[in-house]
Amino acid sequence: MLNKLPSSISALLDARANGHSLPAGLYVREDVFEADIDVFFHNHWICVGLDCDVPEPGDATVIDIGKTSLILLRDDDGEIRVLHNVCRHRGSRLLDPGKTIVSKLVCPYHTWTYELTGELSYAPHMGKDFDKECRSLKPVTFKSIGGLIYVCLSDNPPEDIAILEQAMVERLAPYDIRNAKVAFQTDVIEDGNWKLTMENNRECYHCSANHPELCVSFVDLDFGFDPETLSPEDREQAEEHLRLYEERTKAWESDGFPSAAVEQLADCATNFRTQRLIIAGAGESQTHDATAASSKLLGHMTRKDLGDTHLWGHNSWNHFMGDHAVVATVIPLSAGKTLVRTKWLVHKDAVEGVDYDLDKLTDVWVATTDQDADLVARSHAGTLDPAYQPGPYSRFSETNLDKFASWYIDRMRAHGY
Repeated sequence: MLNKLPSSISALLDARANGHSLPAGLYVREDVFEADIDVFFHNHWICVGLDCDVPEPGDATVIDIGKTSLILLRDDDGEIRVLHNVCRHRGSRLLDPGKTIVSKLVCPYHTWTYELTGELSYAPHMGKDFDKECRSLKPVTFKSIGGLIYVCLSDNPPEDIAILEQAMVERLAPYDIRNAKVAFQTDVIEDGNWKLTMENNRECYHCSANHPELCVSFVDLDFGFDPETLSPEDREQAEEHLRLYEERTKAWESDGFPSAAVEQLADCATNFRTQRLIIAGAGESQTHDATAASSKLLGHMTRKDLGDTHLWGHNSWNHFMGDHAVVATVIPLSAGKTLVRTKWLVHKDAVEGVDYDLDKLTDVWVATTDQDADLVARSHAGTLDPAYQPGPYSRFSETNLDKFASWYIDRMRAHGY
């Protein structure tokens, strides 16, 4: 039998049928993974962290994206900086992965020393005529949008990040995320492609069967349903839910809280969607009983009944509630491994065991993230099977997956694939 040559990436993009999932090669091939890193994680804006990851001068954290390593830090003047984690001498990494506290950035190899602004201050044995000014650490283009740190590694970052910024600055202001604190963090490595991770997050078709904890507070109807398959009682409930949305959105906005959906999902570089969602049950927070986990509310919030301001991008999803926020970022590690980093934020002065119970704060999304990791692994295993064929998306509950796949194809094409 003759060995078949692998299809080009371009041929795989051509093979994608509208309304269907992607061809297997776009999920499992390492050459596609490398292209994805270049296109979506170097040439688009990605969310990598938070202002409150580095609350004090000298706080620093390292974020690795493919072969690129970044240092997010707060300098001596209290300003956020994002720098390449590459010494300007011979390229050594300055800091190891994870969080640390530094007074200066000192290369462990030859002790070249940098200020927290990135300026080179000490380079021993390089001669009196050595010009330190042209050997500063390379800065990274970034924006802090309401306390969320977005970076772009391209020399020509997409300008349409301004639309996301315009939508989110006002929406996030009451939560004062810049001055929150990270109460808890998990790093889960999913056995699947990053696109499967994002697809899984963009639908709730699977929620009722897989997320019992989340469904106490989350309304799966928000992500679409087929009215013809509903019982008369369920159809009436769905119609009432839509009426309630119209009523709540109008009331929230009249009180000064932007709530209507804003989305940029096609014909764009910066892919995002935001909307204030109703929280089910007690209506306060995404906890096991839908009541607030923290008695000290976030930022300037004075109300627990303002739902869940959700925001997703192509490598992140976020839920901002009166008492706490859940922020998740996605970083591909290989074609079949994806890091999902989730952080739970509370008011900076909230005290564990006094103002909030950590288990109540985290248990819903810890369980949901683990459940999603299993689902993504199952999906990825299926795409590796020779029997896999791209299947149809539900036109009722998976329209955002179709939009994401179409956007993915368009952006790959825009970058020459």
